Amino acid sequence: MDSMAVYKRMDIGTAKPTADERRRVPHHLVDLLTPDQTFDTAQWCRLAQEKLDELHSDGREALFVGGTSLYLMAFFKGMLDVPEANHELRDQLEQREQAQPGTLHEELSVVDPEAAARIHRKDTRRLVRALEVLEMTGKTISSLQHQFEQAGWRRDCRVVWITRSREDLHDRVKARTEQMLDEGLIEETRAIRDDCGFSRTAGAAIGYAECLDHLRGRWKDRTELRNRIRRNTHKLIRRQTTWLRRLPEILRMPPEQGVAGLRDRLEGAADEQR
Repeated sequence: MDSMAVYKRMDIGTAKPTADERRRVPHHLVDLLTPDQTFDTAQWCRLAQEKLDELHSDGREALFVGGTSLYLMAFFKGMLDVPEANHELRDQLEQREQAQPGTLHEELSVVDPEAAARIHRKDTRRLVRALEVLEMTGKTISSLQHQFEQAGWRRDCRVVWITRSREDLHDRVKARTEQMLDEGLIEETRAIRDDCGFSRTAGAAIGYAECLDHLRGRWKDRTELRNRIRRNTHKLIRRQTTWLRRLPEILRMPPEQGVAGLRDRLEGAADEQR
């Protein structure tokens, strides 16, 4: 359930399951398209439903794992009832952003600070969509997303949030950032940029966005690049945490309890539902 693991070649920065892990356990909705292509929530929900139907027809179930909170909300709570895209308006918004990078995030911060807090300043696609919805409906996208706060799930599911302390998260982000850079994140970014290039969606991925700026000469050295990735990763963690805290139905579990703890929570939730 990861908005960036769908892209081929974006391996280091997305921490995809390894080849050995995929041999041992089937993983789906990974490596679906090239980084120059766009992808959105509606496409993911459609593909997830198709895969789920396929698995069910074989008598199997699926675990939805990770990563993108909006996918979780859209698939299990329901897609937002918003108007179709206005391509002329989108073009105008995108041209404003190209002329002055950061403009759309600043505008959204004024009219819909709740949405701006969740959307990365380089995620032009989502910024455009948020401003487009406001222009076409007179309502902020965050107010429309309050449907996500309605009790219960649209689909039969049980959701467990593996919680970690702030200190643990900081340590893991620090180690993970160093590992990505050591494994060649900059080189991976350069290779994609010089070949097919990045769509706005793929190019907004944390790690890749900062490396693209680094390759443009924006950051003076690896230390500044590393700090930017860490900072933006922590912002992402805060946004994801905000999403998850809005869902009282989610069961929480510290990672130390392992598979046994996860099984207990899932089985306990199933008993309660029965």
